[in-house]
Amino acid sequence: MVDRIADIWGTRTPYPKDGLWPVRVDQALQEGVTEADVDRWVQSACVLCSNGCACDIAVKDGAMVGIRGRAGDLVNHGRMGPKGLFASWQGVSSGERLQRPLIREHGRLVECDWDTAMDRITERSRQLLHDRGPLSHGFYTSGQLFLEEYYALAVIGKAGIGTPHMDGNTRLCTATAAAALKESFGADGQPGDYTDIDSCDAIFLYGHNMAETQTVLWSRVLDRIAGPDRPRLVCVDPRDTEVARYADVHLAVRPGTNLALMNALVREILANGWLDEAYVRDHTLGLDELRATVEPWTAEAAAAICDVPAADIREAARIFGTSGRVLSTVLQGFYQSAQATASSCQVNNLHLLRGLLGRPGCGILQMNGQPTAQNNRECGADGDLPGFRNWENPEHIDELARLWNVDPLTIPHWSPPTHAMQIFRYAEQGSIEFLWISATNPAVSMPDLPRIRNILATPGLFLVVQDLYLTETALAADVVLPAAGWGEKTGTFTNVNRTVHLSDKAVEPPGEARSDLEIFLDYARRMEFTTLEGGPLLSWAGPEDGFEAWKECSRGRPCDYTGVSYERLRGGSGIPWPCNDENPDGRVRLYGDGVFPTDPEYCESYGHDLLTGATVGPEAFRARAPSGRAILKAADYHPPHEEPDREYPLRYTTGRTAYHFHTRTKTGRSRPLTRAAPSAWVELSPHDAGRLGIGEGDLVRVTSRRGRIEVPARISDIRSGTIFAPFHYGYWDRDGSPGEQPTAANELTITEWDPVSKQPVFKNAAVKVEKIGDATGPAPAPSTTASRPSAAAAGPRSVQPTAGGRQGQATEWVGAAPPPRFPEAIGRSGQDGRP
Repeated sequence: MVDRIADIWGTRTPYPKDGLWPVRVDQALQEGVTEADVDRWVQSACVLCSNGCACDIAVKDGAMVGIRGRAGDLVNHGRMGPKGLFASWQGVSSGERLQRPLIREHGRLVECDWDTAMDRITERSRQLLHDRGPLSHGFYTSGQLFLEEYYALAVIGKAGIGTPHMDGNTRLCTATAAAALKESFGADGQPGDYTDIDSCDAIFLYGHNMAETQTVLWSRVLDRIAGPDRPRLVCVDPRDTEVARYADVHLAVRPGTNLALMNALVREILANGWLDEAYVRDHTLGLDELRATVEPWTAEAAAAICDVPAADIREAARIFGTSGRVLSTVLQGFYQSAQATASSCQVNNLHLLRGLLGRPGCGILQMNGQPTAQNNRECGADGDLPGFRNWENPEHIDELARLWNVDPLTIPHWSPPTHAMQIFRYAEQGSIEFLWISATNPAVSMPDLPRIRNILATPGLFLVVQDLYLTETALAADVVLPAAGWGEKTGTFTNVNRTVHLSDKAVEPPGEARSDLEIFLDYARRMEFTTLEGGPLLSWAGPEDGFEAWKECSRGRPCDYTGVSYERLRGGSGIPWPCNDENPDGRVRLYGDGVFPTDPEYCESYGHDLLTGATVGPEAFRARAPSGRAILKAADYHPPHEEPDREYPLRYTTGRTAYHFHTRTKTGRSRPLTRAAPSAWVELSPHDAGRLGIGEGDLVRVTSRRGRIEVPARISDIRSGTIFAPFHYGYWDRDGSPGEQPTAANELTITEWDPVSKQPVFKNAAVKVEKIGDATGPAPAPSTTASRPSAAAAGPRSVQPTAGGRQGQATEWVGAAPPPRFPEAIGRSGQDGRP
C-alpha cells in the first residue's frame, strides 16, 4: 500500500527513450471492501483533470465502492492520480447530493416535482422568446459534461432557440488553446500525443504546472527522467513548482510578460539559423512579418522585461534549437495571462520554424484543464459551430441547416459567438433575462466575484442551475435541477490528445436526479422545437442516439468521429480522432504531412489580429492563399493593463493545487484530499514576507481594487514581488457567502480578457498585503507541492508533511498485465510510435 496523498505521483517505473511506458495499475477501494467483495467493474474514464485516464468503477450492492486504472489503455497504462483515486466516486457519493428539483418561492428554494420545475422553466422561456426573441436567452455550461450532452445543448441553442449567447467555463480554462491552434493551423485539435514524452529529447512546459494539474502525465515525465536518457526540461513559471525543480532551465518570469520571453526565443532560433528553411518555405506563411516583429527582442531586452537572466533565455533557446525532438506543453500560465493567444501562438511558431510536428517526440500539446473541454469545443456548446465549422463561412451554416433540417437563418452567424464574459455583461445590463447554467460554479470561478454575485442576483434575471450539489451559484437560482454525475450515466468524452473514451453507467443516480442529456431532451420536447417538416428537433432516445447523430455532424471535418462507435470503445483502449475510412484506427499525430486545415473553404477560422482581436475576414484570408500552409502569427509585447503601483505594489496570480479540482464541488467532499489542503492560503516570497513583517501562518489581508481576502500566509519559493492564491476555495462549506472573512481568490481578479480567445486574465492583477493576525500554526497549504514552505523561511514553526492516513492509501501493481503494443480492440498496427 502506498500513501498517494503524500506520494502524489506514486512509484517510479523508469524507461528509455522510444521505450514502452511500463504498466502500473493503481487502485483504491472503500475502507473495508476487498476485491473479492466487488460485484462488477464498469468501464469509464476519470473526469478530475484533462488527462483522460481510463479506469474501471467497482460496484457493490448497487453503489460505487472503488476505482482502478485500466492497464491496457494507451493514455495512462493503469495509473490514477490522487483526485481520481480519492474523489471520483467519493465526490458524487455524498449525502449532500441534490435529489429533487428546487424552485424559488417567496425568496426561498423549496423542493418540487420535475413537472413543476420544468413547467416553470418552459413558461418563462416561451414568454421571453415571444416577447423579446432569442437574444433574451443565454446558456453557460461546463467542461465536465459528456459529448452527447454538449451536442444536444448546441442543437437546442443554435437550431431550437437561435441564440448566439452560448459558452462554457472552458472560456476560463482553455479557450486560448483552441484560439492558438486555429490561428496557426486553421482549426482546433492537438497536433501532438502523450507518447511524444516517450520519444522526445526535450520538453518545454510553458505556464504548465503539470505536476499538479495532470499528475499522471507528470508521472510519465518522471519515469522518462528516471530512465537512462532523460530529456532536457525547460520550465516557464513564476513559482518553484515540482516541474521547476526538475528543470534544466527555469524561467521564473514576471506574470504578464510571457510574450516578451517568447519573442526573444523565436528571435534566437532565427538569429542562430536553427530553423528548417525548406519546411518553413513549403509549409508556412508569414516569416518576414514574424522576423521583423521579433527583431528588437534580444535576450537582454526580454530579460529586462521578464526579470530573468539573459543567459537563461539563450540556453532555453539553444535547447529548443538544437534538440532533435521537442515536445511543448502549454497551460494556464499562458492562457490566463496578458496577450494569451499571441504568446501561445509563439509556441506553435517555434515548432513550425524547426519543422518539429507530426513525428514521434515532436509535438505540441496546447493543454486543456477539464476532462471534456475538447468536446465542448467540438460540439459547439461553447459558442463555436459544431464540427469545427466557421461561423463566417455561409456554406458551413448551410451544412448545419441541412443536417438539422432547419432554416439557415435560425442559426446565429451574423456576428461572433458571445463569449462568457459578455454573456454575464448582457445579464448585468438586462438584455439576457434567461440564463441556464449547467455543471459549473461561476459564483466562485469567474473573475471579480463581487460583481458576479450582483449579476446572479439581478432582478428580472431568470436563473436555472443544473448541478450535483447546492453550490454557491445554485443558491441564487430560481430553479435548481438535480443532475446525475459520473458513474450514474453513459456517454463519451475526449481528452487533450483527442482520445475518445466511453463511460458506462455503473449505478443509479440518487433520488430523482437525471442525466444532463435527459434534462436537455426534456426541455426540447416541452418547448416543441421542430424541424422544417414539423418533426422533433431532437428525437434521440438516449446517449448512443446522440453519439450517432454527432458522428454525422463530424463527418468530413477535422474532428471526424465516423469510425468510432460505442461497441469499439467498450473493452479496449480509447481511440483518437480523426477516426474514419482514411484513419480506421484513429490518427495519433496531426500534420505529419505538413498539410494544415487552412483552406478557406474548410478552415474553422480566418484568424484575427493578435493585438486587437479584429477578424481577418474571408477576403483578406483568401488573398493570402494559405493552400494548406500554417501561418506564423506575430505580435509585439505590451504590458498588462493593471501593473503594480505605489498603492498596490505586488503582482497577484491564481492557480491550482494537486489536491483539488475547480471549486471543490467534488474534491472538497473527499476526506483525504480535504485533509491535504483544507482551506485557502496565499503564498509570498521570503523577501516580501520579511519586508512586510509576515511569518509562516500569519493571517494576512490581500486587497485589490475589487475586493479583499483574509487567509493565512505560506512563505514559499515564489518569485519576489508576486503573490499566489489557489482559486478552489469558495463558501459552500460555510453558509454560501463570503461573510466578514472572504477567502475566494477571485474576489481580487480583474474583469479583462484576451482580445482573441476572450479568456479572462486571472494571472495579472495588482494587490497589497498586510498582516492582520498572528499565526496559530502553519498555513493550511500542502507541503508536497509548489506550495511547500521555503527553506529560507522555515523559522521556529515547522510544517509537517501532508499525508492521507488510512483513507489516502492506494494499491499499486507495477508491471501487471501490460498493454499490448497494438491492442486488438483498436487495431493499432501501422501507427507511428504509439504503443
